[in-house]
Amino acid sequence: MAAIRRAQAVWQGDLMSGSGTVSASTSGAFGELPVTWASRTEQADGRTSPEELIAAAHAACFSMALSNELAKAGHPATRLDVTATVTFDRIDGQWTVAKSELQVTGRVPGMSGDEFRTAANGAKDGCPVSRALKGNVELSVTPTLEQ
Repeated sequence: MAAIRRAQAVWQGDLMSGSGTVSASTSGAFGELPVTWASRTEQADGRTSPEELIAAAHAACFSMALSNELAKAGHPATRLDVTATVTFDRIDGQWTVAKSELQVTGRVPGMSGDEFRTAANGAKDGCPVSRALKGNVELSVTPTLEQ
């Protein structure tokens, strides 16, 4: 059965001087986070952006996918720290989500660095958010295994 999730956005005014909010309708986990054009292209100043929300989604999805890859390989992680950095830039005159760069540091007992890199690349390619971005957004992962 398909899982359906909803978020809501409300915007007032024009693009440059207007503002809005975004909230998690399904879970209620966050409500009415402020968004503006400036928070996307200049300083965040306490406001979020669609790109920051994509980064959060990608980091969460990848951490789950990597956890699964490691457990299937017989090496469950004790900790995975994931950062996703999403680049929003002008490409051919259009504002575009251009890249999502994943950085992961993992504590995985009994696993070699090569095995960890292989698992991280598999998770990058296999997580649902990566698959949604693939072909449109440059994806990369930099894995670091703590000893």
